[in-house]
Amino acid sequence: MRLGVFLIAPCRPGCSPGEVLSQTIDAISAAEAAGFDDAWIAEHHFMTYGVCPSATTLAGVALGRTTKIAVGTAVATLSTRHPVALAEEAAVLHHASGGRFLLGVGRGGPWRDLEVFGTGLSRFERGFAEGLDLLCAALSRNEVAADGEFFRFRRVPMMPPARLRPLVACTSANTVRLAAERGLPMLLGMHIDDAEKAAMIAQYERYAAAAPTVPGAATAGAVPNAAVHGGHGVNGHVAAVVGHVADSTAAAVRELRTEMPRWLEPGLAGYVRVDGQGSSRTDAARYVERLCAIHPVGSPEHCVDVIRATVAATGLRHLILMAEGTARPDRTRENIARLGAEVLPRLREHGLRGREATITGTAEQQSAGPGRGS
Repeated sequence: MRLGVFLIAPCRPGCSPGEVLSQTIDAISAAEAAGFDDAWIAEHHFMTYGVCPSATTLAGVALGRTTKIAVGTAVATLSTRHPVALAEEAAVLHHASGGRFLLGVGRGGPWRDLEVFGTGLSRFERGFAEGLDLLCAALSRNEVAADGEFFRFRRVPMMPPARLRPLVACTSANTVRLAAERGLPMLLGMHIDDAEKAAMIAQYERYAAAAPTVPGAATAGAVPNAAVHGGHGVNGHVAAVVGHVADSTAAAVRELRTEMPRWLEPGLAGYVRVDGQGSSRTDAARYVERLCAIHPVGSPEHCVDVIRATVAATGLRHLILMAEGTARPDRTRENIARLGAEVLPRLREHGLRGREATITGTAEQQSAGPGRGS
């Protein structure tokens, strides 16, 4: 079992986005001290829901400030990035950190980012599979070329070359199928409950069983990081959940009911469609109620019980806990410390081991491997 933290970098009204980014690095340092296996950074543009526009850049800072914890992107948005450029960034971080970098990618959504960065709605609607295959090729070969609808260029050497396998944020049957056909692990969002997670994993397994060989997919030489780097990496699906601990479950729920809508409501308003069509507004208070009901939000005992139930219901062996429910930096660090001191040890007492275990994974895991709009 691997347990990590998931950091959105939300900015409460009146706070400084620059300070939020610095505090996110502090939270990753706190997660390392608390014994978490990895930390995952979200990427958003033009919104206070999350103020990190480059998860790879912030991951590089975090890797330079830490020595043990793995750091990943959850996710780098492929619809607004050139896959080869992203592969180059990932290779730099992989080599410079001694294999502690983890790459998660996603399709993203039909947001105004597509207009600003010039990739257009067509990249979102039709280009994800092509971009994903090119990314996998660039992360599994010494040379790469492209001759597709969205990418066309002569053969070039990958420098530095790296052998990495990304995981893919999945919220639809289409992205589940794409990940399964390429043998890439999924990142499941925190908006779904255990039954929905289990259904997506079952769907993935059906697609994988029937999958044809996909040219340029991750099977061309890429291997799970964990098999190479003594425990770092992903050998299976990952699920994001809210993790918030207090002296009692009632106190934890009350705190998130009070604090979370204050940043969530204005933050989610930043999702603006590029095509000008209106999008349904999320009821922040209602969403918080759902998150508290389905995730480890409560006393230490309650959090342990919920995580065990998730593992039993889904078979997942890698959870990442969104610890910034209040979006208050001091409370985030306290929450991470308490989760590390009062929740992680109880899980590991029952055989759910973490960073100190070398994870090689089963052959099935190695072959199998949040978000809005994936």
